[in-house]
Amino acid sequence: MTFMHTINEGDREILRRVVKTVHMKHYPKDFITNYEADKIISSIAPEVVDNLMKVGKDFKIDRL
Repeated sequence: MTFMHTINEGDREILRRVVKTVHMKHYPKDFITNYEADKIISSIAPEVVDNLMKVGKDFKIDRL
């Protein structure tokens, strides 16, 4: 069981944007989907997700 269900939709969109920008920048465009971003988010520790959320909010990365 992952912690994804505890993140509200607005925060999830910010996390997806950060993951797509940073972690998936070398992926082919066809593979940069919300599903793939959610898989990456689910695979990292909740503490890292908190840090990514802070970065997203500090740099004002809002929804897509």
